[in-house]
Amino acid sequence: MRNYLQKMKVFLMVTMLLFAAVITANAQSREVSGTVLDKTMGEPLPGVTVLVKGTTRGTNTDLDGKFTIPLQSGDQVLVFSFVGFTTQEITVGNQSIINVELEEDITSLQEAVVIGYGIQDKKEITSSVASVGVEGFNKGNFPNPQTLLTGKVAGLNISAPGGSPNSQPTVRLRGISSFGANSSPLVVLDGVIGASIDAVDPNDIETIDVLKDASAAAIYGTRGAAGVILITTKQGSTKKGFSNVTINTFGTAEQATGLIPVLSPDEFRARRPATADFGQNTNWRDQILRTALNGTTNASLSGGFENTSYFASVNYRSNQGVVKNSGRETLNTRLNLSHGALNNRLRMNVNLTFTDTEANDVPGEAMLYATILNPTMPVFDNSPNGLLNGGFFQPTGFDNNNPLALINTRTNQTKVRNALYSYRAEFDITDELIVSAQFSQDVLNTLNGQYSSRLDGAPNGGGANNGIAQQNTFDRTNTIVSGNLRYEKEIFDGLNMSLLGGVETQLFDERAFGAQTRQFLFDQGWNNLGAGGIRFGANTNLYSNATKSTLNSVFGRANFNFRNIYFFSATLRSETYSGFGSQNQTGYFPAFSAGADLTQIFDMGPFNQFKLRSSFGIVGQLPPSPTLAVGIYQNGNRIQLDPTNLNTAWVAPVQVTNANQFLQWETTRELTFGLDYALFDGKISGSMDYYRRNIQDLLFDVGVNIGQPNPFNPRADQPGQFFPYTAGSIWANIAGLNSAGFEFLMTANEINLGSGVTWTPTAIFTIYQRARIQDIGAGGLTLPEIRRGVPGAPGVNNSQVIRNLEGERVGDIYGPRLEGILDDGTTVLSTNSPDEFEVLGNALPTGDFGFTNQFNYKNWDLNFLLRGSWGHQMLNSFRLFYEGDGNATWNSVITKNTPTNPVISNAPSQISDFYIERGDFVRLDNLQLGYNVPTRSGAISNLRLYAGVQNLFTITNFTGVDPEVRWADGGDQLAPGIERRDTYFIPRVWTTGLTITFK
Repeated sequence: MRNYLQKMKVFLMVTMLLFAAVITANAQSREVSGTVLDKTMGEPLPGVTVLVKGTTRGTNTDLDGKFTIPLQSGDQVLVFSFVGFTTQEITVGNQSIINVELEEDITSLQEAVVIGYGIQDKKEITSSVASVGVEGFNKGNFPNPQTLLTGKVAGLNISAPGGSPNSQPTVRLRGISSFGANSSPLVVLDGVIGASIDAVDPNDIETIDVLKDASAAAIYGTRGAAGVILITTKQGSTKKGFSNVTINTFGTAEQATGLIPVLSPDEFRARRPATADFGQNTNWRDQILRTALNGTTNASLSGGFENTSYFASVNYRSNQGVVKNSGRETLNTRLNLSHGALNNRLRMNVNLTFTDTEANDVPGEAMLYATILNPTMPVFDNSPNGLLNGGFFQPTGFDNNNPLALINTRTNQTKVRNALYSYRAEFDITDELIVSAQFSQDVLNTLNGQYSSRLDGAPNGGGANNGIAQQNTFDRTNTIVSGNLRYEKEIFDGLNMSLLGGVETQLFDERAFGAQTRQFLFDQGWNNLGAGGIRFGANTNLYSNATKSTLNSVFGRANFNFRNIYFFSATLRSETYSGFGSQNQTGYFPAFSAGADLTQIFDMGPFNQFKLRSSFGIVGQLPPSPTLAVGIYQNGNRIQLDPTNLNTAWVAPVQVTNANQFLQWETTRELTFGLDYALFDGKISGSMDYYRRNIQDLLFDVGVNIGQPNPFNPRADQPGQFFPYTAGSIWANIAGLNSAGFEFLMTANEINLGSGVTWTPTAIFTIYQRARIQDIGAGGLTLPEIRRGVPGAPGVNNSQVIRNLEGERVGDIYGPRLEGILDDGTTVLSTNSPDEFEVLGNALPTGDFGFTNQFNYKNWDLNFLLRGSWGHQMLNSFRLFYEGDGNATWNSVITKNTPTNPVISNAPSQISDFYIERGDFVRLDNLQLGYNVPTRSGAISNLRLYAGVQNLFTITNFTGVDPEVRWADGGDQLAPGIERRDTYFIPRVWTTGLTITFK
C-alpha cells in the first residue's frame, strides 16, 4: 500500500509538472499574421513560403496573400521567399501583424536547382549545371521528354534523324562517353534513378536539370559518366482551399518533307530503255504516305488544403506517322501527393504513374522502295500470280519490292506497360538535422510481335516461308531503397554548412524471351506461334534469359557558403556492383568544386554576378549487361544428336564469350573551368564552361585465340596459372578516350523594342574537340584498329568505312579520293587498296548551337527556335548505291548522272570522297504563336490559344533525307555518320491548340 501511495505521489507530481510546462509553453507561444504583396503590381502573392529563420517550421500564403504562423519563445526572424522574388527577412519583435512587399528578383540568382539528393541555390553551385523550366521548353508536339531540351542546353546534343513516331532520340552530353550502349545520360525522375523516360508525359514536367560535368554527376557514381538528367514533375499547392483544373489539348497535321527528288513516269520513260516501261503512272511515295492527323489531350487537377497538396493528371497522345500503318498511342496517368504532419516536421510524398503504349512500325525498306521503284510499274496485280501476293504487283529482280505491299503484309506491333511508384518520408530530428528515406520501383513490361504474311511476296518474306511469326518479351523491375541524413547549420557568422550522408541499394531484375516459327497453313498473326514450326540450325530463333544484379552505395557531400562570396563542395560515393569481375566490384568516385563571386569582393561595374568556378570529378559507367564478366552460352549453329537415340536431336549450345574476373567500370575524369555572369541588373546573364575529359577502361568485345591462356581468369587452385580461352571473344577494359570542349550560354531578359514589344533571346553554342582513342590494350590484348560501318551497297558490302585507330579520332571516315572522270565516264580513284585508304572526313560534329527567341506584345507571344550543327560529314548511301549507270537505269532517283553529265560508268558503285557530304545545317525547329484571352469569368483563370509549326525549313547542302548528326549506326557507337537508305521521312508538323484553367 505504501509503495502504491509513493507511486501515486510521483505520478501526480509528474503530471502537475507537465501541466505547468504546457501552460507555460502556451503562455510563451503566440501567432503572427499578415499579408504578402507583389511590390511592383500591388497584388497579393499566393504560395509565398514563410519560415521561422533557423528552423523548418513555416507556412504558405493563401490565395489572398494572407498567412498566420505560430511562434515559440526565441523565434525572432521570419523569412519570406517566393520563386522569382528577392527573399526578405523580417525581425518580429513585438509585432503581431506583419505586412510584406516582395520585389521581383530580375537576376533569378536565388533559383533553386535540383542537384541530386537535394536542391541548391543557383548562386551556390560550383559545378556545371543547367536548368530549364516549363516556360523554356520547346513548343509543339514533343512526345519524348528529352526533346523538350533540343537546342536549349549547351553541350547537350539531341538528334532524331528522320521522323518515325516510334524512334527514340539519340542524346549525347559533351560528345561520346563510351563504346557501348550506355552513352546516354542517366535519367532521374522525381528521385527515381534510372527511371524509364517514357514514364512521364511532357505535360507533367515542371523542370529539367542537367548535371553536365563529373563533379556534379559524381553523387551518382557509376551511372554518371554520360551526365545526368533530373526531371521534376508538377506538384500541388498547400494553399488552403486552393484547387484548379487545367486542360491542354491540341491537334496536329503532319506531312512528309525534304523528300529526295525522283523522276516522273514520263521522265523515267525518256531516260530508260523501253523494256523498263510497264505502262502505268505510279507515285510510289503517294501510295505509302498520308497526312497524319493526331491529337493530344492533357487534363490535370492540382490543389491542396492545410498540410496536404495533390497533383493528378491524365494524358492521351495519338502520334500516327506520315507513313501508313505506322504510329503509336499512349495513355499516361499520374498522382503526386504530399502531406506534412507534426507541425510540418514530418513530410511525406507519394508519386504514382502508369503508362500504356501501343506502337506499330513498318519495314524500313518501304521508305527505300517508295523512292527508287520504277514509277511505270502498277501497284496492284489481279492475275493469279498477283493474288498469291495479296493482290499486289511484285517486281522481280534484285532490290525491287512493292512498298505498299510491304507495309500491308508485314506487322510489327509493340505493347509497353510501365508502372513507377515512389514513397518518400522526411523528418526533422532537430532544426538542423533531417533524416529521409525513399522506396521506389520501376516496372517495365514489353511485348513485341511480328508477322510476315504468307502473301508477302518479297524475297525472304513470309510468302517464301508460308508465314513467319515472332514474339519477343522483355520485363524489367528496378527497385531502389535509400536513406540519408542532412545537417545544415551556420557554423559562425557568414559561414553556412550543409552535410549529406546516405546509403542506397538498387536491385535490377531483367527477363527476356523470344521465339520465331514458320510454315503456317493460314495467316493467324503473331499470337499463334504454336501453329508454325521452329527452324533449327544456323537460323534458330529461340532464346530466353534472366539476370539479377545489385548495386550497393554509400555517399556523402559537403557544401560550404561563406557570405555568398566563396563556395566549396566535395562529394564521395562508393559503389559495389555484382555484375563486375570478382576482383573489381567496388569503386570510389570523388569530386571537388569551388567558386567565388568577384562582385562581392570588387566593384565590377555593370556586373551583378561574376562567379568563377572550377571542378574536378571522377565518375563511372556500368556495363550494358550484368553478364559480361562470366562465360556466356547461347544456341549454336549445329545439331547435337542424342547418342542413346539417334532419332532425337537438339540445337547444341556453344560458348560465345570468356570469363573476366577483373572486369570493372569505365572511369571518366573531368576537369571544368566555368564562369557564371549577370550584368545590367540581370538584363543579361549566362555562363561559359571549358572542360577536359579523360575516359579510361572502356569496355570492348575483343577477339581472342581459343586455347591460349586467359590472363583475366586465373585458377584459384593453381596460383600463377590461367584457364584457357574457350570462346573466340572476351569483354575487357581495353581503351581510353580524350576530349575537350567549350560551352556558352547567354540570355537577354525582356529587351524593350518599343510600342510595348519585348524580346527575350537565348543563345547557346558548343565547340567540341573530337574524342581521340588512347591506351588500347590490356592483359596482352591488342586492338590496332576497330573497323565499322558496312554501307550495304553492291560491291562494297565488305568495305567498312568507319575506322577507329589509337591516337586518332572516333568516327573517322576512310576511303579513296576521286581523282578524275574519263571521257567514257569511268572514275579514277586514288587507290583500290583498303590498306591505302585515307581520312575523308569525320562523322561527329565540331559544334552545335541553339537560338531561342521569345517576343511578347500585350496578350500575344511568339516563340521560335533556330538550331543547327556543323563540322560533321556523312556517307550518302542513296547516292553511293544509285548514282552508277547500272543502278540508275532502273531506279527513279534523280542523280547527278544525266545524259549530258555522265559522271560515272556502268561499273559497280565504289566508295570515295565523291559520296561523303558535309552535314552542316540550320533548321527552324519549332515556332509557336499564342494569345492569352482576357478572362472575365470568375471560374476561368487562364485561357490560351496557340498555333505553331515544327521543321518549317532546313538550310543545308546535304542531299540526303536528313542532315542530323548520326551518332551511331544501329546502336553501334563506333559507326557514326552513315545515312541509311531506309531513313524515315521527316514530317512537317502543324499544330493548333488551347489551354484552359478553371479555378
